[in-house]
Amino acid sequence: MNWNGVFPAVTTKFHGDGSIDYDTFFLNLEAQIDAGVSGVILGGTLGESSVLEDEEKIELTKKTKEKIAGRVPVVLNIAEGSTAKAIYWAKKAEELGLDALMLLPPMRYPSDHRETVTYFKTVAQATHLPIMIYNNPVDYKTYVTLEMFDELMECENIQAVKESTRDVSNVTRMKTRFGDRYKILCGVDTLTMESVLMGADGLVAGLVCAFPKETVVLFDLCKERRIEEALPIYQWFLPLLELDIHPKLVQYIKLAEQMAGIGTENVRAPRLTLIGEERARVEKLIQTGLENRPELAEIKTSI
Repeated sequence: MNWNGVFPAVTTKFHGDGSIDYDTFFLNLEAQIDAGVSGVILGGTLGESSVLEDEEKIELTKKTKEKIAGRVPVVLNIAEGSTAKAIYWAKKAEELGLDALMLLPPMRYPSDHRETVTYFKTVAQATHLPIMIYNNPVDYKTYVTLEMFDELMECENIQAVKESTRDVSNVTRMKTRFGDRYKILCGVDTLTMESVLMGADGLVAGLVCAFPKETVVLFDLCKERRIEEALPIYQWFLPLLELDIHPKLVQYIKLAEQMAGIGTENVRAPRLTLIGEERARVEKLIQTGLENRPELAEIKTSI
């Protein structure tokens, strides 16, 4: 598994009646691939996995794999409350021919050190698929510590971490302690440039769903240390990237996709589409970004 590059955590598109809108989903998927992403992640928070039925998730996975047809890897996120259900999805992903997994600590129950390590090891031992650990103590309350990663080194298929601690120095801590044993992917849009310059190998992104080309070009420029070219793009992008660190990131990013012409804002309850002052404020921010998109045609990268 090549964990380098940009991996969009894609949204699941819905019709107004709540059914899955595959036409729009595939439209967005093609925009991601055309922009040069390195893979796609299904079943994350942005994918509204918690409101998908198991059968829908399986169908979405099958159709995505068929549509992509090997052009980039497809990664399935696993966020479950029980070890048994996590193992079920790990085996199902393997059965469906997916390329890798992103794995969160147990949901709803804040597991301690021993429980967290045992959970990760048990799931890893149930599959041959490569695994990226999702380390997000801010939103999910369990911090995957350096000492935990020490113990997880024995699982060869645990290969990467989505670094979402929001402490950019943790990229350096991981690199100092483990070298290249774990690939590090920035998981916080607003720390993209900082994380890549500190050595992150990849980016699991949210606003890439609406702005795929800008995200890939920014990442590539940062990897090539072309800071003077990257910085104006990042400065333009940052107000938009801050939509990714709000509890309503799904509604915000889906609205951005719709306004960019590669998505719809439809969500499933209990989420509701934006209204009133909040909608006006977010629309204005997105519209300002759209009206001032950087010119990328002349920028060539070697990645």
